[in-house]
Amino acid sequence: IRYQPRSRGLGDVYKRQDPALRLARPTAAALCLLLLAACGKGNDAVYQGYVEGEYLYIASSEAGRLDSLAVQRGQQVAAAAPLFALEATRETAARDQAGAQLAAADAQLEDIATGKRPAEVDVNRAQLAQAEAASRRSAAQLARDTAQFRIGGVARAQLDDSREQAQSDAARVRELRAQLDVANLPGRQDQRRAQAAQVEAARAALAQADWTLAQKRQAAPTAALVFDTLYRVGEWVPAGSPVVSLLPPGNIKVRFFVPEAVAGALKPGQAATVRCDGCGDPVPVRIDYISPQAEYTPPVIYSRETRGKLVYMVEARPAPDAATRLHPGQPVEAALQ
Repeated sequence: IRYQPRSRGLGDVYKRQDPALRLARPTAAALCLLLLAACGKGNDAVYQGYVEGEYLYIASSEAGRLDSLAVQRGQQVAAAAPLFALEATRETAARDQAGAQLAAADAQLEDIATGKRPAEVDVNRAQLAQAEAASRRSAAQLARDTAQFRIGGVARAQLDDSREQAQSDAARVRELRAQLDVANLPGRQDQRRAQAAQVEAARAALAQADWTLAQKRQAAPTAALVFDTLYRVGEWVPAGSPVVSLLPPGNIKVRFFVPEAVAGALKPGQAATVRCDGCGDPVPVRIDYISPQAEYTPPVIYSRETRGKLVYMVEARPAPDAATRLHPGQPVEAALQ
């Protein structure tokens, strides 16, 4: 029987090699793959991030029952579009009261500025005419008594009575003429200033009542998406409690995180693009904030090996017409330009 040596295959060769060499081969292959992947990326590095929204919470400064809700979640509203209204019976009554008080103060100021009414002035004129007639009669009687006293026709006592009556009637005429002049005069300057101040106070009270009433109805400050409604019709809404939250396109921003080696080269205003699932073409954005603090790292970093773990938050905003393609909480990939 002849012995023939068996041919050795690759498996036998592999089995006969040193164990250290057998472990080195797959490790080297993995390193080659990593290097190829890194070379393939080049300058097309992408950074993970997400979309965030800055919401507008619309509330009333006054409390009240929710009377009407004009919007619903997911609805797009234009600027100045009505959002909700609270019950305003008390505020409407207060506004009406303030308006009536202003009208009364205005009327009183006009009355002070015009003097007495025409009918009252006519009464004064009639009284003056009567006094003038009586003064003429007493003057004529005095003239007759004076002539009769000279020829001895009347006693001195009668002459004195006629003289006193004539003087009294003349004084009455002067009094009524003065009253007529006063009746045509406006109120005193100080009195008019005081009443004008009352008018201004009433006008300010009306403005306050109008403002309070207007707070019961809220409109959209800008065109936005109705992100959520927080109360239902008929519920009591405390003062300052938001009823509707809005998300304007300009309040949508993207947050992504870049390594420490990249953060130093970024500047506000720099352009970038973000991609997301279902967004179609990349969305252009502009960086408006670069965080000065590192995140997700130990508090102190000294070694060259570990500082590569530093990441910095970057915020960027899309144009309003492109912001509607992004949704808060949505993951994105950002690429610098």
